[in-house]
Amino acid sequence: MTPRRRSALLSRSVCGAIVLAVLVTVSGCASLPDSSTPQAIGTINRDSPGSSVAAPAPGREPDLLLRDFFKASTDPTDRHLAARQFLTAGVSGSWDDAASATIVDKVDVLPETRSADKATYTIRANKVGQLEPGGLYVAEEGSFETKISLELLDGEWRISELPAGVILDRAQFLNTYQRKSLYFLDPAGTTVVPDPRWVSGAQDQMASQLIGLLIDGPKAALAPAVRNELGDGVSVRGPITKADGRTAQVGVGLGGIRIDFAGVPPMDAQAKQLFAAQVIWTLANAEISGPYVLLADGEPFDERFPNGWTTADVASMNPFATSSATVGLHALREGSMVSVTETGVTPVPGYFGSARNMRSLALSQDGKLVAAVADTGRPAPEPASSLMVGAYEDGAASVLEGGAITRPTWAPDNSAIWAAVNGNTVIRVLREPGTGRTSVVNVDAGAVTALGATITELRLSRDGVRAALIVDGKVYLAIVTQMPGGEYALTNPRAVAIGLGSPALSLDWSTSDTIVVARAASDIPVVQVAVDGSRMDALPSRNLTAPVVAVDASTTTEFVADSRAVFQLNNNDPAGDRYWREVPGLTGVKAIPVLPG
Repeated sequence: MTPRRRSALLSRSVCGAIVLAVLVTVSGCASLPDSSTPQAIGTINRDSPGSSVAAPAPGREPDLLLRDFFKASTDPTDRHLAARQFLTAGVSGSWDDAASATIVDKVDVLPETRSADKATYTIRANKVGQLEPGGLYVAEEGSFETKISLELLDGEWRISELPAGVILDRAQFLNTYQRKSLYFLDPAGTTVVPDPRWVSGAQDQMASQLIGLLIDGPKAALAPAVRNELGDGVSVRGPITKADGRTAQVGVGLGGIRIDFAGVPPMDAQAKQLFAAQVIWTLANAEISGPYVLLADGEPFDERFPNGWTTADVASMNPFATSSATVGLHALREGSMVSVTETGVTPVPGYFGSARNMRSLALSQDGKLVAAVADTGRPAPEPASSLMVGAYEDGAASVLEGGAITRPTWAPDNSAIWAAVNGNTVIRVLREPGTGRTSVVNVDAGAVTALGATITELRLSRDGVRAALIVDGKVYLAIVTQMPGGEYALTNPRAVAIGLGSPALSLDWSTSDTIVVARAASDIPVVQVAVDGSRMDALPSRNLTAPVVAVDASTTTEFVADSRAVFQLNNNDPAGDRYWREVPGLTGVKAIPVLPG
């Protein structure tokens, strides 16, 4: 299951003149101190955000009524019916709530004009995102300002003029909406790929919402890089029920779930497996338990599973599976590659264990191949770095040289290595499985290089569909798209760690929908960021000494290297006992943790 973190209130830590907005979790880290700001009339109280407002309270002052209106706006039911109750009758009928949904932080309600029966307020806030149709969160940064007017009618204040669209306070939004992932397929059909969405509603409505969104397909930016077996006219026949046909409490507790699909085209066993994997992992990771009884036009979708599927039946496509458990932890220690166990460290056989000049390295997903960036030792203007590729226990060959080469990263099928060369060129090194021969091809990274001057980190997600990058100290996520001619491109890059506050130094994938980022700061050196930019959670800082220069991660554990040692953080530890622990054998030396990927 996706590691869940309870959201706390947005706090701020001022680093110079820049504010870091981090949603602090309950994982043992202290809250960031709130910056000192003047209190405005009607500033939304974040102490206990409510999820809905039944009706306007009688006798409310206009500024307090606006505060209640913003709380009510987080309930989208019946076209924001709860919020419409705060409007005059005419405005309620004409308000276009679907025009936009702007998510803001630190909403201030400032008085503009006031008379006996009219009032106007200026709403100022920090804009942090947009909620687009389909529950898509788009992270943004900037200021937000608008005006709202009210009238006194029959002794009660009501809103008489407001902009189109909905204004959502972030604390209220996080209390009302939930982030759930739809799962589509990677191009090879070997694993599922998350497409996070924000949905609102009771748990017994969740299955219907998610399956409807799944049928609608992936977001536009992701569509060229994934497959969807639920496309081509697939729909749902009748209501989604519990496995035995009951219609109450569907998706709540035990009892499984039953979905009858229509319009399913003829499929072989493999295609049915992929179809089921999309449905099952979408529901399972939304806490909707099986068995999952899947039907097509009233008959079992797959005769092998007439009584329903379980997650075990699609375990090979588990989005939270990791190869690090079988391959194990390695490290780059004093320029050499070592294997790390509970009893100590051991140099690996072959070139990578005997070399003393490596700056970074990467293990293939199966642990059989290694790519490393080595120091050539040659003076300028000769290239300072060489990308070495070889078998784990064998020799290595140089495949390219450059002034600077980022830490390599492996494609999921172990057939290619990606890296950025000289800060502005992204390449793929293709390796033939039988012969070991290599060739270098360029990746179209124009959309990324347009964002800044220097790429200092590039990491492929384990499903191979996304790339996380650091460009000029900022964190971006791009889609890995194979073009019609077979070449690859990094498309639709988006900033996701908005408000990071300090330059990013290193990053890696924790799960398929979260990355871990080390930043150049002493107070909170490591954060976890959602792929849609909606969340930035502070990880514990206890025992770490800034700067944290490297991070590597799996679904269960994060590893970092600070100025004196390598540390690990276990995600399964109790919140009160979750802190960084030293990795034996990697203390007091220059070392960098290495996991497959």
